[in-house]
Amino acid sequence: QVHLVESGGGLVQAGGSLSLSCVASGSVLRYPVYVLNWYRQAAGKQRELVAAISRLGNTNYADSVKGRFTISRDNAKKTLYLQMNNLKPEDTAVYYCNLQDYWGEGTLVTVSS
Repeated sequence: QVHLVESGGGLVQAGGSLSLSCVASGSVLRYPVYVLNWYRQAAGKQRELVAAISRLGNTNYADSVKGRFTISRDNAKKTLYLQMNNLKPEDTAVYYCNLQDYWGEGTLVTVSS
């Protein structure tokens, strides 16, 4: 069993920045080999993949966030990060971290115009 806890969400004005974190605990001995993902779900919309990072540090981003968001990981701390810059109102959503079949409860990001 893996437990994921996100933090760092909040209210920010358009153009601002936020940094999200996701700490994993439980059965995480193999944490370094997992692909780790950030998803988001806006009200009334489907959950979508925002960014992913492989065990080797290779990254992929949704087109909508390329150049603004940066995903990173610290395997020693069992922590996943998402640095979000130049935020837009359309980035407003609940952000979730994901590891295989495990999900956190999410952290709300609200961007005001």
